[in-house]
Amino acid sequence: MSEVGKLDGLVPDHLRVRQSRIMLDRLEVMADIGFHEFEVGMPQRLLITVELWLTTMMAPAGDDSDEAWDYDFLREEIRRIVSSRRFNLQETLCHTLFDRFAAMHGVANVRIASSKPDIYADAAGVGVEIASFER
Repeated sequence: MSEVGKLDGLVPDHLRVRQSRIMLDRLEVMADIGFHEFEVGMPQRLLITVELWLTTMMAPAGDDSDEAWDYDFLREEIRRIVSSRRFNLQETLCHTLFDRFAAMHGVANVRIASSKPDIYADAAGVGVEIASFER
């Protein structure tokens, strides 16, 4: 019997998994974004975070990649959306990303954050965060 098999049924109920999420944290992308004249046509660095809280909290039955979320898909969808058009506002970009990922099967809650890290020398970034839940 494996070491893990010896632990089956020993985790107390108060310690059971109550939330499950996947995240892509601070993906760096270049975006044509901003409403100031000097920003138009001048791609800027953005850091995008996507967090998806899942409807299932169960561990995969096996240790099989077919049962996992595809991080490559999340990364490519973010890149596709960011490059699909010019955005004046980080708010608009965040809502566009939010709508895409909130529509996916198995998603219970979503948080999207965008930050421009190169705006102020004395700040790590300026940005926007939206979520489907209250804090």
